[in-house]
Amino acid sequence: MKPNVMTTTFVSPFHRRAGLGLALIAAAALCACANLAPDYQRPAAPVPAGWHAETTSAPATATTAATPRWQDFVADPRLRQVIQLALEANRDLRVAVANIDKARAQYGVQDAARWPAISGTASGSDTRTAGDLNSTGAPVRTRQLGVSLGLSAYELDFFGRVRNLSDSALNSYLSTEQSQRSTQVSLVAEVANAWLTLAADRSRLALAEATLQSRRKTLELTQQQVRLGAASGLSLAQVQSTVETARVDAAAYRTQVVQDLNALQLLTGQPVPEALLPSAQPAVDGATTALVGIQPDLPSSVLQQRPDVMAAEYTLIASHADIGAARAALYPSITLTASTGTASTQLSGLFAAGNQTWTLAPSLNLPIFNAGAKRAAVDAAEAARKAQLATYEKTLQTAFKEVADALAVREQLTERLDAQQALTDATRRQQQLAEARYRNGQDSYLEVLDAQRSLYSAEQTWISLQLVEQSNRIALFKALGGGWQ
Repeated sequence: MKPNVMTTTFVSPFHRRAGLGLALIAAAALCACANLAPDYQRPAAPVPAGWHAETTSAPATATTAATPRWQDFVADPRLRQVIQLALEANRDLRVAVANIDKARAQYGVQDAARWPAISGTASGSDTRTAGDLNSTGAPVRTRQLGVSLGLSAYELDFFGRVRNLSDSALNSYLSTEQSQRSTQVSLVAEVANAWLTLAADRSRLALAEATLQSRRKTLELTQQQVRLGAASGLSLAQVQSTVETARVDAAAYRTQVVQDLNALQLLTGQPVPEALLPSAQPAVDGATTALVGIQPDLPSSVLQQRPDVMAAEYTLIASHADIGAARAALYPSITLTASTGTASTQLSGLFAAGNQTWTLAPSLNLPIFNAGAKRAAVDAAEAARKAQLATYEKTLQTAFKEVADALAVREQLTERLDAQQALTDATRRQQQLAEARYRNGQDSYLEVLDAQRSLYSAEQTWISLQLVEQSNRIALFKALGGGWQ
């Protein structure tokens, strides 16, 4: 006896009328949703309009960058190339870029929830049931084949919950993007500072080695004078002490130069060619300038372009969207599961008229009792917005302080540089006069030693002050937002 054969069924993905109906339902759901998120308006900046207390008014907005591009800010071509190496290979920057890619992907995942997820499936089975297990007493063979196209658990976003979650993810991504920009600005500043510090320490080392060489010659001359009875043992001991002091300084600066180079290579993420490293600058008149000056004649509103301020603002905007999503959860939600196709007992009749099939299964979720959990979620979202507002305002205030501090230092730097240069010139003349009076027998060698120490200290301070002046330009460049483009 032949086994009975049950109906073979095919569900096709190509039924156009039912598919069009589903598309219309989805489009209507997308267009009809409300948005329960509070409207966002940029908060008033809790800082003065200008950098000085006497400033009472300033332009309300600034539409251009507060600082030049870093390529224009950095005047030394070697330093520009070193910064470019760092931007290409610095590991912290690579982490920031990877975090942006991650945030962008997470936004894509969340935003995809706004649209129906349509999937196709195919299945087949062939089973044989023994005659003792059915009422006919004969074995039954059942074949089932199916192909389907449909969507499952798609939320009709009437109250904007899904859209607000997408907006929150978008602004979180934009905040991460600004964090990467902040990392770039910080990297430019750190590399410039490291390069200039290396230049200053190389100059200090060159000065210490030149001083050591000069004092060794003086020591040899003094030793000859002692042997001839023209100088005392005290003079010899005094000269010997200056030689050892110079040796200590030279050894210390050699170590510092190596450490500076290691720090620079860590920032660049790769070895820096010798041709791109700074050379030692002698402590002579005139300051070494590797960076251009910045004229901060701008209102404090330019701080709203700083990457950390913009990141805080995007996070604040995201908190508004979170409130909208939390509020929407208080209301009913409707999800839709649907499929469409055709069915037939024969493959040849699959597309025959009248064989269409469809399934529509809406589901309503009505919050009735949840012990206040959803209301608490709204309260938590509103509290988070207040915290983000305070964070945004504190970020602006911190930015204002950084610019004001850099300007306060800058106001006195020119006078300090002029005074230090005049002091260096005066101590240089003092040493020349002391040596001349010693050669003429008018003074002891102690005056010469004191003059040498004073000149050496003045020249070291001059090098340090030049570094302070250049570092201040970097601090102002960074505090104003870095001019990143």
